[in-house]
Amino acid sequence: MVKPVTQFACAECGAIHKKWTGRCDGCGAWNSIQEEVPLSSGPSKKSLGTAKGRRMALTSLDAQEAPPPRTESGIAELDRVFGGGLVPASATLVGGDPGIGKSTLLLQAAAAFAAKDAKVIYVSGEEATAQVRMRAQRLGLAGSAVKLAAETNLRDVLTTLEAEKPDLAIIDSVQTMWADTVDSAPGSVSQVRAVAHELTSFAKRFGTAIVLVGHVTKEGQIAGPRVVEHMVDTVLYFEGERGHQFRILRSVKNRFGPADEIGVFEMTGAGLQEVANPSEMFLGERDRPAPGSVVFAGIEGTRPLLVEIQALVAPSQLSQPRRAVVGWDGGRLAMILAVLEARTGVTFAGLDVYLNVAGGIRVGEPAADLAVACALLSAREDAALPEGTVVFGELSLSGRMRPVSQAETRLKEAAKLGFTAALAPEGCKTGDAGGMTLRLVPDLTTVVGEVFGAA
Repeated sequence: MVKPVTQFACAECGAIHKKWTGRCDGCGAWNSIQEEVPLSSGPSKKSLGTAKGRRMALTSLDAQEAPPPRTESGIAELDRVFGGGLVPASATLVGGDPGIGKSTLLLQAAAAFAAKDAKVIYVSGEEATAQVRMRAQRLGLAGSAVKLAAETNLRDVLTTLEAEKPDLAIIDSVQTMWADTVDSAPGSVSQVRAVAHELTSFAKRFGTAIVLVGHVTKEGQIAGPRVVEHMVDTVLYFEGERGHQFRILRSVKNRFGPADEIGVFEMTGAGLQEVANPSEMFLGERDRPAPGSVVFAGIEGTRPLLVEIQALVAPSQLSQPRRAVVGWDGGRLAMILAVLEARTGVTFAGLDVYLNVAGGIRVGEPAADLAVACALLSAREDAALPEGTVVFGELSLSGRMRPVSQAETRLKEAAKLGFTAALAPEGCKTGDAGGMTLRLVPDLTTVVGEVFGAA
């Protein structure tokens, strides 16, 4: 029998090392390397060749199977992100910054599913049951049929779940659980991997929907090995700025529905409330056009979403001007500034540039390039876009505008909210624009010269 080899894994990124070092070569984190022992050496080549296993059942690609049944919670934004409701025997991983409202959201979801006659168990490894009850009282959920437990031993949790056979089990959080078969501290790479594997396997064997809460690193990624995200069926991120009341539940992986779908909530004193019309909430007051303010018509998952992009350009007293970005990619801002200077001659040298996406939402769609460029030009020239105008379009390094998908959906959402004009790239399949006036531009030079008259 081959003796198990001790290896070392990074607690931040999961990278494997042959020996302990003070700094991880994979992610650069300090003091994150931890020792772990493999669970077994695995079967030998000889045994693989001689041992007989169970023959698999094979089916054809055209086999007809019923779609998985779903249980709706009654919280429309949550059901949207799940893809229409919670699927039995599924495993879901929910991550988010500390204090963003993960436990509040899941407690409200647990109460909503319990109100649909589902058997729900909430297991907290971070708080006592008295603390969970206090939160439930504050949210007005004290009368819910949710069963509570405070435990960190995985063996006890699995034994209880097997005996109770709930429809939904929420584990808060996976980093606090520990398996006594793994010789390492709770929260380590090997512990998180083993706990996630056992809970996911339990969900598949017994038909219980499992929801795991995961801590995130300072980079915003779920802590622990990335293999955990591959184990589960759905990965959700709960996002938002603490200074804003809006929270975004984003699906980044979903085997039972569309990925990149979002649900929008508002944090109130009574908990999280659904936002039925996010575009209207994110736009705020727009009585009069303002320089540096541009409305971007974007798509998040299957939902059209209008957000306001704000830019401020001011003379800098520094040798290296500031470039501050909130809610967008700073590298893409640098690219747009370079394209503006190289292709149109509009320079931002000696100027501080501040860019902000209003409402605390983060935009990652390339279709926001034209809106950002227009916001920068508007702030630099102190000239606002015409009233009632929305903007979208992707910018190439040559300065040409690239068409984007779902242009008709973007325009219909803008028309529904009272916008009358749109600035978009040539080649977009606009279809029925909802009566809006379209101005299609081929490149960024046209935008600079005709729209703003900058030089």
